[in-house]
Amino acid sequence: MCIHLWRPITANNMQQNETDRLALIAFKDGITHDPLGMLNSWNDSLHFCRWSGVHCSRRHVHRVTQLNLFSYGLVGSLSPHIGNLTFLRTIILQNNSFHGKLSSKINGLFRLQVLLLSNNYFEGKVPTNLTYCSELRVLNLTDNKLDGKFPEELGSLSKLKYLGLSRNNLTGKIPASLGNLSSLTQLSAGYNNLEGSIPEELGRTILYFIQLGFNRLTGTIPSSMYNLSNMRYFLLIDNQLEGSLSQDMGAAFPHLRLLSLFGNRFTGHVPVSLSNASMLEQIFLHNNSFTGPVPPNLGRLQNLLVISMAQNQLGSSKGDDLNFIDSLANCTQLRVIQFHQKFLKGHLVSTIANFSTHISRINLGFNQIHGTIPSGIENLVNLTYLSLVRNHLTGSIPSDIGKLYQLQVLGLFENRLSGRMPSSVGNLTLLNVIDLSSNNLMGEIPSNLAACQNLVRLHLSNNNLNGPIRIIREDFTTP
Repeated sequence: MCIHLWRPITANNMQQNETDRLALIAFKDGITHDPLGMLNSWNDSLHFCRWSGVHCSRRHVHRVTQLNLFSYGLVGSLSPHIGNLTFLRTIILQNNSFHGKLSSKINGLFRLQVLLLSNNYFEGKVPTNLTYCSELRVLNLTDNKLDGKFPEELGSLSKLKYLGLSRNNLTGKIPASLGNLSSLTQLSAGYNNLEGSIPEELGRTILYFIQLGFNRLTGTIPSSMYNLSNMRYFLLIDNQLEGSLSQDMGAAFPHLRLLSLFGNRFTGHVPVSLSNASMLEQIFLHNNSFTGPVPPNLGRLQNLLVISMAQNQLGSSKGDDLNFIDSLANCTQLRVIQFHQKFLKGHLVSTIANFSTHISRINLGFNQIHGTIPSGIENLVNLTYLSLVRNHLTGSIPSDIGKLYQLQVLGLFENRLSGRMPSSVGNLTLLNVIDLSSNNLMGEIPSNLAACQNLVRLHLSNNNLNGPIRIIREDFTTP
């Protein structure tokens, strides 16, 4: 027995099908370059529901619900006829080279839930009539050439979860109306020209990702932001923000993974409570005006990869400012430690040699650190950058430093180091920079420096070294 399943073809269905097909043809006509030939299938030999990047509904016969042409290198403009694809739920055109203004006809896509147009060359203003797309969950216009104000009308998209406007030329203030977006989890508006303060109303959302860096924002972090207990990625870098951080920040953001606040005007102490954010992986607080001691309990952050608090005013008058290093030795995943500034005082503890073998960068330069370079530093087998410049270090350079075979930069200038320059330095064939100037080194310059064929800068002046420098390289420099 044969059972035939069929749907009646009505004049109305045929008209709707033709509307979608013609809209797609108009879209194709707006494409001036298709380097991968992704639209070659867009012809009458195939039904348009089988064209590359086109997906149709099973429930509504032959109605286009998704247009996905992600990263095909397409060049052209966005046809206003796209507004005729009224069953569209998803548009993905990111990572192409679309240009021109965003069509105002998008406002007719009342079923649209996802609009991804990032990494193109769209210009003009963000269409305020996007608010007619009341089902929008994801709106990503990042990395285009959009200008004008940050539209406050976007605050009426009550179902919006992700809003991406970074890397455009937007001006004005972040609208307080965003506080109406009770489902908003991610806000990315960095790399614009936004000004004014961060709206207190953002604390009414459920944000776990916020990127507002590289703008001109002023004022303080609103107290309401610390109500966002799901916060994982907190980026406010390179603005003009000021004031102190909540000393309960670590408790307020227990799921925090990335804290990036560098390049602002923050003052006060670094919150000791950061150690409560046990998932924290990266801390960037450099280029601010933080004072007081470095929190001594950061070693509790077992996932910590990077800590950068350079160019602040951290330290105390007690001369024991490096005690935090003992704690960091417990961070078994640590890759980068940066504390170059002017105020840290204390003895260079031997614990530095017990850092994670994953560590690749140590910068403790421009401080008031005394003591000797600890033996055992050769255990840091993945170290590529070591800077202890402009401190008060004494003693000799350990010969075992020549076992740091991955080292590319060795900076020890302006200390009080004495003894000979170890010949084992010649084993460091990946070295780009050696700066041992302004110390009390003596004796002959090791002849095997000639093995350092990647060396482009060698500074040995203001010592008592003698002998020739046998390095042949066109871009090599030495004072």
